[in-house]
Amino acid sequence: MAQREAQDRRGRTSRPRQAEVARLAGVSQATVSLVLGGNKQGISISEETRHKVLAAADSLGYVPDPVARRLAAARNNLLGVFSFTAAFPTDVQHSYYPFLVGVEQEAASRGYDLVLFTGSSGAGATRPEALSRVRLADGCLFLGRHAPTAELRRLVEDGFPVVHIGRRDELEGLACVGADYVSASAEVVARLAAAGHERIVLVREDDDAHASTDREHGFLKGLEEAGLPAGPAAVLRCADPEAELTATWLRARLAEGVTAFVAEETDTGAAWRALRGAVHDAGLSCPHDLSLALLGSPPADLAHEPEPAGFDIPRAQLGAAAIRLLAALVAGDQAAEPLVACPFRPGATVGPPPVRA
Repeated sequence: MAQREAQDRRGRTSRPRQAEVARLAGVSQATVSLVLGGNKQGISISEETRHKVLAAADSLGYVPDPVARRLAAARNNLLGVFSFTAAFPTDVQHSYYPFLVGVEQEAASRGYDLVLFTGSSGAGATRPEALSRVRLADGCLFLGRHAPTAELRRLVEDGFPVVHIGRRDELEGLACVGADYVSASAEVVARLAAAGHERIVLVREDDDAHASTDREHGFLKGLEEAGLPAGPAAVLRCADPEAELTATWLRARLAEGVTAFVAEETDTGAAWRALRGAVHDAGLSCPHDLSLALLGSPPADLAHEPEPAGFDIPRAQLGAAAIRLLAALVAGDQAAEPLVACPFRPGATVGPPPVRA
């Protein structure tokens, strides 16, 4: 392979591109961009990978394009914010609003103006040209549970500064900030176990969102640390929570000895809503007949209900951390942001297990 690449290079006059270096080294173009750019972002890259990239670049005679470098160095002092929701969240009751508060405050303190991109408005599907427009800014922050990986990959491979709120391990070179859902979820289980609960079930939506996966890992970790059953029956993945989490299902779990149920927070709050509905339809009360906990904050329209035990997501802090990291990437500085801790919320929905005949 290397010999063929070298032969191709001798027979042409065009400048080799980063994509060719990536193909020869067997890595992504984003990794090539990071290595050849000195990895000023501080993203973890193994020494073996770095040597592969440098050897491939040397073999091909790769030289950075000075024009592209000058264009990349241009600054407008603008940071973009792009949301993958049906409409950009500006309602103070929307779960994304606190993120924007943190984003605005941190950007203002650093002398940046913000540009809000709303390319996913309407049906919620991202238009390709919308992501292209984010290049008007010096870098862009992305929010959303299900961001399009292919489009983000193109931005990263082009060396455009990008930060995503939420962990996304599947896209190499993408800088992220996130909350420590694993530790927070494990603590919720530990609190339930300390209250005397020995059978606990997690209900979550059936998707591959990292936030959901992290919560599940933390939940199972908490069960194992407490010495409680952590097999497949401990987690229910719901394609349609409203249809699956019924009063009949709830009563069957209680008959099996389950005394506490945990739901995840999502954009829709579907699992939590369905779980609360099942309790109501079964004619049960919480925490007298069973205990409930929520891994996150309840939907704003359910604020009149008793506050659920669980944890709060520090959205404003995450927004500020994302802007700090994005500003560092734009400046070419080395930076990293640790996972943000989620404080426990005692709430009013957890009590000791009921005494059953």
